Amino acid sequence: MTAPSAPKNTPKVTEREARQVAEAAREQDWHKPSFAKELFLGRFRLDLIHPHPLPAADDVRRGEAFLARLRDFCETKIDGALIEREAKIPDEVIKGLKELGALGMKIDPKYGGLGLTQVYYNRALSLVGSANPAIGALLSAHQSIGVPQPLKLFGSQEQKDTFLPRLARTDISAFLLTEPDVGSDPARLATSAVPDGPDYILDGVKLWTTNGVVADLLVVMARVPKSVGHKGGITAFVVEADAPGITVENRNAFMGLRGIENGVTRFHQVRVPAANRIGPEGAGLKIALTTLNTGRLSLPAMCVGAGKWCLKIAREWSTVREQWGRPVARHEAVGAKISFIAATTFALEAVVDLASQMADENRNDIRIEAALAKLYGSEMGCLMADELVQIRGGRGFETADSLAARGERAVPAEQLLRDLRINRIFEGSTEIMHLLIAREAVDAHLKVAGDLIDPDKPLSAKAKAGANAAGFYARWLPKLVAGPGQLPNTYNEFHPSGHADLSSHLRYVERASRKLARSTFYAMSRWQGRMETKQGFLGRIVDIGAELFAMSAACVRAEHLRTTDDHGREAYQLADVFCRQSRIRIEELFTRLWSNTDDLDRRVVDNVLSGTYTWLEQGVVDPSGEGPWIADATPGPATKDNVHRPIR
Repeated sequence: MTAPSAPKNTPKVTEREARQVAEAAREQDWHKPSFAKELFLGRFRLDLIHPHPLPAADDVRRGEAFLARLRDFCETKIDGALIEREAKIPDEVIKGLKELGALGMKIDPKYGGLGLTQVYYNRALSLVGSANPAIGALLSAHQSIGVPQPLKLFGSQEQKDTFLPRLARTDISAFLLTEPDVGSDPARLATSAVPDGPDYILDGVKLWTTNGVVADLLVVMARVPKSVGHKGGITAFVVEADAPGITVENRNAFMGLRGIENGVTRFHQVRVPAANRIGPEGAGLKIALTTLNTGRLSLPAMCVGAGKWCLKIAREWSTVREQWGRPVARHEAVGAKISFIAATTFALEAVVDLASQMADENRNDIRIEAALAKLYGSEMGCLMADELVQIRGGRGFETADSLAARGERAVPAEQLLRDLRINRIFEGSTEIMHLLIAREAVDAHLKVAGDLIDPDKPLSAKAKAGANAAGFYARWLPKLVAGPGQLPNTYNEFHPSGHADLSSHLRYVERASRKLARSTFYAMSRWQGRMETKQGFLGRIVDIGAELFAMSAACVRAEHLRTTDDHGREAYQLADVFCRQSRIRIEELFTRLWSNTDDLDRRVVDNVLSGTYTWLEQGVVDPSGEGPWIADATPGPATKDNVHRPIR
C-alpha cells in the first residue's frame, strides 16, 4: 500500500496566508544605513564602505593566533580523503576541534568561548572547509544557525549562563526547521508544541537536521496552538537531544559533503521546560531570519576557500600539462577560465570580508549584503569548481583515489564540485534568495505604494497611498536621471598613478545603480500587484545588484590593499579584470530584463503539467525506486532504531 504523500497534520494555507506569515517574520524597519539597500534605490553610497572598515588590533592578534593553531590542526589531524571514503568525520577529529575551542569561535570568552570576530570566524571556516567541507558544515551549522547564535541575540541571561559554556567546549548543536513537506514555506510548519503546565509537549518530524545525528542540543521551531494565556505561533525552543521521545530515525546520505551528520529527527511527546523557550511565543521565524542575517556569511566564506584552492590547482596543473607544444594555460580557451577563477576569488573574498567587517562594526544593516554574499558566493563557487574540472579534463572527472591508484596526484576536483553544489540550496536556495532580496530591495516602494497595488485594500486606503506615492516619486525619480557616475573625474582616488583605473568601474556602478532603480520602478508601474509573480524579472534585478555589490567591494578592497602596501598593484589588476567581466554579465542581465522568454516559459510549464508533452518522455526507462514523493511524517512514536550518537 502506498504511504501518504504528506503529513496528515500539515496546516493547509493559501498563498496569501503563506506570504503574510513570511512578511510578519521579516524585520519591518531599517534603523541603520544599508549600502546594498541604497544601491537598489539608485543611490551609490560609497561612503558606507570606503575607506574599508578595519578590525581592532586585539581582534587581529587573537584571530591570527587561532588561525595558526587551526592551520596546524588541519594539516596534521584532518585526512580529507579518509572522511570522503568512510563518509564520516572521525570522532577524534571532532574531539580535537572541541579541545581547540573551535565550537566556541563566536561565543564570548566569559562563557568559555574564543570570542572571534565575524571576520576571523569566516576565515577559520574558509580554512577548515578547505581541509574538508563536511567539517566546515559541522562547525557552521553549530555556530552560525545552531543554538549559540539565537541565544546570543534573543536568549535570556539564564539561558546563556546555562547553555553557552556547554556549547563553547563540549556540546554540538543543530537547527531544526525543515520538515518533510515544509521547506521555504514555514506557514505550513506541522511540528507542534502544546503547553502543558510549566512545559511544552513537542510532536512532529524534522528533516535534513544538519548535525542532528551527533548533536547534544537542538534549537527547534514548532507551532504553539493559540489558547487562553498563549499567543501561539511558530516558536523557538532549546531542546536536549537525548530527551525521552526524541529519535534520530535516519542518517541521510548525499552526493557531496559525505561526512555530514544530517538526519531525520522525530519528536514524540517530548517534554520541554518553558524556561527553554527562546523569546516569546510566535517569535520563532523572526529569530530564525535574524540569526541568518549574519549566519549566511559562513557559506560564501567557505566558497572563498574553495576558490583559492581552485586557483592553486589550476595554476600548478596548467603549467605542467602541455597541449600542442605549450602549457594549456597559454591557450586562450583555458586561460580565460583561469582568469575567471582568479578574478572571482579576489572579488568574492572582498565581498565576504567587507560584509563580515560591517557585521562586526554594527554600524550598518547588512541583511541584504549578507544575503547577496550567500547568493553570489554559492553561485560563483560552483562555477569556479566546474571550470577547474574542465581545466583538468578527464582527470577532473576522475576521483582522487583513482588518480592515486594509478600513480598521479590525488586532486579531488570532482569532489569539490559535488561538495559545493549544496550551497545553492543550503540556508535559502538561489530562487528563495532572489525573492527574499527582491522583497527587501523594493521595501521602500511597498511602504509608500503598497496599499495602492493591494487588491484587498479599500478605496480610501488606495487614495491615501496614491498621495504618498506621488510625493515620494516626485522627489525620488528626478534623482535617477543624472549622478556622479557621469562626471569623468569622480572617484579619482581609485586611479592612482601606475595602477589600473578602477574609478571608471565605480562610475559605472553609480550609473547602473540608477538604471537598476529606474527598471524596478518601471516594472512596478507596469505589473503593480502582479509584480511578485514576475520571479524571472526579480531574479535578474537581484543578480544585477549582486554584481554591483561585488564590483564595489572588489574596488574598495584593492584600494585598501594599495594603501597598506599589500600587493596593491596586483589587487588593482585583479579588481579591474573582475569588474570588466562583471560588466559584461550586468549588461546581459539588463537586456534580459525586458527581452526574455518568461511568458513562453510559463506556457510550456502549463503544458508540461497538463501532460501535453508526455510523448516526449517516451523511449526511456525510469530507474527510480518505489515509494511516495514525500515521506509520511505524521506525529507518533518512532518505529525505527535511534541512530543518535553523541561524541564524547
